[in-house]
Amino acid sequence: MRFAMFISILRPIGPVVIGISLGFTLSLLSVNWVEESCVRDGKTTEDVSPVQDGQPKGARKPNSISIGNDVESEEDFEPRIVPYKQVQQSATKKLFRAKYISTELGMRERLFVGVLTSKNTINTLGVAVNRTISHHLDAVIFFTGMRNRKVPHGMFVVTHGDERLIWNMFQTIKYILEHYIHEYDWFYLVQDDTYTEADRIKALVSHLSMDRELYMGSPEEFIGGEMEGKYCYGGFGYLLSRTLLLRLQPFLENCRNDILSARPDEWLGRCIIDYSNTNCVNEYEGLQYYHYELGKNYDPSKEENEQFKNALTVHPVTDPEQMYRLHKHFSEIELQRTYKEIAKMQAEIKNVSVVAFEGNRTAQWPVGINPPFEPKSRFEVLRWEYFTEEQIYSCIDGSPKCELRGIDRLDVADVIDIAMGELNRKYKPVLHLKKQQLINGYRRFDPTRGMEYTLDLQLEVVNQKGHSRSITKRVHLIRPLSRIEIIPMPYVTEATRVHIIIPLTLQDRSYVDHFLEVFASNAFETSENAILTFLFIYDPVEAQQVSQNDIFASVKAQISAYERKYPAVKIPWISVKTETPSQIKFMDIISKKHPVDTLFFLANVNTNVNSEFLNRCRMNSINNWQVFFPVHFQDYNADVAYHNQQPPATVDLVKDAGHFDRSSFEEACFYNSDYMATRTRMASDVQENEEILETLDIFDMFVKYSVLHVFRAVEPALHQQYRYHACNPRLSEDIYHRCVQSNLEGLGSRSQLAMLLFEQEQGNST
Repeated sequence: MRFAMFISILRPIGPVVIGISLGFTLSLLSVNWVEESCVRDGKTTEDVSPVQDGQPKGARKPNSISIGNDVESEEDFEPRIVPYKQVQQSATKKLFRAKYISTELGMRERLFVGVLTSKNTINTLGVAVNRTISHHLDAVIFFTGMRNRKVPHGMFVVTHGDERLIWNMFQTIKYILEHYIHEYDWFYLVQDDTYTEADRIKALVSHLSMDRELYMGSPEEFIGGEMEGKYCYGGFGYLLSRTLLLRLQPFLENCRNDILSARPDEWLGRCIIDYSNTNCVNEYEGLQYYHYELGKNYDPSKEENEQFKNALTVHPVTDPEQMYRLHKHFSEIELQRTYKEIAKMQAEIKNVSVVAFEGNRTAQWPVGINPPFEPKSRFEVLRWEYFTEEQIYSCIDGSPKCELRGIDRLDVADVIDIAMGELNRKYKPVLHLKKQQLINGYRRFDPTRGMEYTLDLQLEVVNQKGHSRSITKRVHLIRPLSRIEIIPMPYVTEATRVHIIIPLTLQDRSYVDHFLEVFASNAFETSENAILTFLFIYDPVEAQQVSQNDIFASVKAQISAYERKYPAVKIPWISVKTETPSQIKFMDIISKKHPVDTLFFLANVNTNVNSEFLNRCRMNSINNWQVFFPVHFQDYNADVAYHNQQPPATVDLVKDAGHFDRSSFEEACFYNSDYMATRTRMASDVQENEEILETLDIFDMFVKYSVLHVFRAVEPALHQQYRYHACNPRLSEDIYHRCVQSNLEGLGSRSQLAMLLFEQEQGNST
């Protein structure tokens, strides 16, 4: 009974016990009782080393071979220490950064234009094409087989050296692939006897996707009709995508060797079709390539054909005059379209403003122009200038009233003419208005909008019956700011050495000590990249006595002292003899003693020169481009500005301490090559009248005879102490007047002079 109960309990767990037992048995059978071989000192062992009692630690594999040498005890094992060696990092390569962000980001310009010209037409049709499209497009390059020795001004010309048409086309495509394929998305090729409406070509490519293999122009059948497909006729120009040219690049040599054709446009078309299977099309995704074929004795002003008005290109153009007439006509068409678009947008703005929150008040006048500037404080309120047809009541010199002349007079006359034209356009044919006089005129410059005008006009109004009467009408006008353009400037650095020229006369000797003291602290002690040169000016009497009584002996002694104090500094000096000191005569002597790439700074002994200004002199003087005439800050006379007060040790740039002397043109920064080129241009006038060298200064010379930019600006880093200048009456009237004006304005401010006069009158009355 008990046995049966035991069997009943064991029966369910019996298979489990049997399974566990079988598992242990199989695991023991699969254990490896022999130690695996190890590598020690470069040798491999497979047998197990015996233990101390001679008993093996485990059985050997049946197929193993015992090695006699492998009987060392485990106690003889010594661990091998591998020393740590720091991994030497390879030298990091200098990261190359592109000069422009667009290069690093892979940004490209949109359109490249290549004009196919020839030696016979580059100076006629080529020049006409350049004048009509170059200012609308980013890149226009002329390709020719041969050219004359002199290239027309303002044109970039690539010469292939051969007059064969097919060869020139091959070289043109090759040149584009080598130099411009990574800079532009679209390439437009056109002949020089074709007029191109540049803005329409730009608008077309702006709507095309650059990743398409597109060959767009005027499709033509191949000559003979033996080849399938169509090529783009070169007379009307054609567009090639960058993707298409890259696809064509590996096969360009094959096209040159295998394809025979009499026409370059047909040769290019066959090459494109053979190796890219792309045909010429005149329409793509709804965009049409419009063109127009010009007839003989054609007058564009009389043409009303819509195909002509919408044309991107017109061909053939026989002479430059016809090219200019076409350009004028298409410019007028685009101008009228622009006016219509502006009027349409203004009407839309008015319609939308009606339903705005504040109604029509949200629409500023004129519609589409920025709203007026809103000042945040009383210091930001824009000032209105009052004027009449003869006078203006806001003068540069601070006078309450001055004559309206020059550009200001032309500006007022132009505004009145425009106002009368707009009034007559508004009231015709019912009324005709004539200007009698300008009663009041106001103008101000708003930096957000432009120049604003308010005119009170007295008008004579004549109706259709001939009756007339005089009325007063107020009109508002605005001359809006046009689109701002960034003018590219040549690259300059602050590493150029400046040659500072200081002319000295007998009256200047007492100021040399202070000048050298300031210049030494600002330039000698800081190792400024500048050379100081003194120009000693003797009159004939002083020059004869130089051996017995040198008027500049003390100055020369000071120069020697500074050269001993600063061994690395040399201060050269030049002596000249003249009756009438003249800037041009002095610079003629100095210019011959220096290389053509020398940067000069012509200064005054009263000028405090520092590194900040010298850097601006380097940046604002651009060789063969720009000269710089700074306006220094002139201290007022201390007896006037600080009457009955102790003058401060250092003078700040405030209105009561001094002013920017706009009447002084003594300081100048320019390159020697620019000076020499300008002197060459005035040589003919000097031969006719030698006195011109004495009546002109360097500023007038550059303005009158050079083609450079004359940059005139206030310079806060250029400080000059007060000094009364002896004006030479032998100089020109303008230079003498500027000298006198500078002396008068340098005395003190109007309020300071008025206070002195008031105190003087009070003293006289008592």
